[in-house]
Amino acid sequence: MARAQGRGVSLRIIFALIALLVLAADQLSKLYIRAHFQPYAMLPIIPNWLDLTYTLNPGAAFSLFATMPAQFRRVFFVALSAGAMVVLMGLLVRRSTSPASGVAFALILGGTVGNLIDRLVRGTVIDFIYFHHASFSYPVFNIADSAITLGVGVIIVLTSFGSSTGA
Repeated sequence: MARAQGRGVSLRIIFALIALLVLAADQLSKLYIRAHFQPYAMLPIIPNWLDLTYTLNPGAAFSLFATMPAQFRRVFFVALSAGAMVVLMGLLVRRSTSPASGVAFALILGGTVGNLIDRLVRGTVIDFIYFHHASFSYPVFNIADSAITLGVGVIIVLTSFGSSTGA
């Protein structure tokens, strides 16, 4: 019994570290971009494929809700993020959460907190990773968005292949 509890505690520490690493990487990368780029400046990393592009996104993924009134967006996204954080933390502390699901939830939590900080501090989210080629152009995103997407992808894979997500 004590061994199982110890394993649960160490897994929770790992989950917390994952969320904190995502948060740190996200915030540090955004600080770097703000300090070294002018808005909408582009720096090719892999020509014709990947650029660093400093943009400000007032909406959500793919600029969803970007045209809504600023006060509505702020309240809506802060409330949505806060609710998601409560749910994710609840899932992370449950004993029935599998290690793979815990990693996924931690990735989503770290990304959610990273974008929430942007919204609270700046009222908008800093995006800077831009994939494109020929006529293909993917919306600009950030490390927090990547972590959220990866976490959701892991949950979809676990659910699709019958593995319990512990949710």
